[in-house]
Amino acid sequence: MIKSMTGYGKGEAETGSGRFLVEVRTVNHRYGEVTVKLPRSFMAYEHELRKITGNRIKRGKVDLFVQWEEAAGAATVPPINLAAARGYHAAFLELAHELRLSPEISLALIVAQKNVLQEPGREEQPDLLPQVLQAVTAALDGLDAMRLREGEALVQDLRERRQGLAELVAQVTARAPQVVEEYQVKLQQRLVKLLNDTELDPQRLAQEVALLADRCDVTEELVRLQSHFVQFDETLALAEPVGRKLDFLMQELNREVNTIGSKANDATVTALVVQMKAELERMREQVQNIE
Repeated sequence: MIKSMTGYGKGEAETGSGRFLVEVRTVNHRYGEVTVKLPRSFMAYEHELRKITGNRIKRGKVDLFVQWEEAAGAATVPPINLAAARGYHAAFLELAHELRLSPEISLALIVAQKNVLQEPGREEQPDLLPQVLQAVTAALDGLDAMRLREGEALVQDLRERRQGLAELVAQVTARAPQVVEEYQVKLQQRLVKLLNDTELDPQRLAQEVALLADRCDVTEELVRLQSHFVQFDETLALAEPVGRKLDFLMQELNREVNTIGSKANDATVTALVVQMKAELERMREQVQNIE
């Protein structure tokens, strides 16, 4: 199923000492880019979280946020580095003596110094990777569900617009032979008028007119457009990321329509080309949202 590149999901997982809260957001991006933000004490899990997220999301910018909430009464007391505290105390006493100041050294001053109160080491914490992955998986599942819903809406819109584009192409196809015939007639009349009474080989004149008229023939472009329509419909039915392929097909469709506009010297065809280009631009904007 086709998925949108934009979406949101959240998940959580309980542990004996607290719970993980995970949010994941995705937006449009030409390539796949995953950013993981999690508490410093769980940075060791970043690689695994990035890996599981990248396996699920192939295209788009992904922001994964992990929060940790400790359970009530589960807060850990930071270890005290007595050696560091004694060292700071001795240093302050020596400094006060040297500067001939009153040695009023408060506990708050010592505690505020670096490394006196330490963060709990990772080795003292249990391995919570399974719980983090559980919360991330739940968030990714919710994200997938949203992206699938939006993807279905995008596919429906693209099919309708593609059908409208095909109807415009059908009108050009019906008009194209008349454009060539009218161009041949006009061109022959101009040549005869310019050359006046000059004797011309009728067969040679017909060949030259036919060659010039061929320049406004858009049959090849119309055939290629039909081929691209078939590929477009087949791509929409694929159960895999197809955003890049659809983007390429949109470029090819636009190329053929531009060529038709430049070759067909006809007001009716030109008006149809303007409508087709407007529809192609709307389709291109939608394709930009597809993974």
